Order: sequence, then C-alpha cells, then structure tokens
Amino acid sequence: MSRVCELSGKGVMTGNNVSHAKNTTRRRFLPNLVNTTLMSDALGRSFKFRIAASTLRSVEHNGGLDNYLMKAKADVLSKAALRVKRDVEKATAA
Repeated sequence: MSRVCELSGKGVMTGNNVSHAKNTTRRRFLPNLVNTTLMSDALGRSFKFRIAASTLRSVEHNGGLDNYLMKAKADVLSKAALRVKRDVEKATAA
C-alpha cells in the first residue's frame, strides 16, 4: 500500500538528517496517514479512506466530505475518491 493520501495526494518527501557536526544522511518524511470513515450527506452512506491528518482537518473545515470533493481537483484524488465524487455530483444534480 502506497503512502499517499487518497484525497489530497500528499505523499512521501525526502530530505536530510543533519547532525550537530553538519553530517548529512538521506531520510524520508512520511505523511501522517490515518484510516478513517467519512460520511457523505448527499449519498447517505459512509466511505473508508486512508488520508492525512491535515486533510481530515481540511475536510471538516470545508463542511464535510461532499464539499471537499466538489472543490478538489481530479488529478490528486484516488480512483475510489473519484468514484465517490462522481456519485456525489450525480446525487446533487438530481
């Protein structure tokens, strides 16, 4: 399973560990991914996602999963999130 947020596309970054003597070694900065269940108001059901903790705060700030998906760009969403976004768009259009 890749270490990528399903909603924001946030992934692994690389950098250096720097010691007091300025010795550098390569390291990885991993996103803080959490398994969470988010409720869709338009569809009336819940979905399980593996998202970053910062993305979870963004979802709550935007007023829920439906509003977040409407504003999100399609190129950063996972296949499962794109499927949910498409279903939400159909439900809100009707």
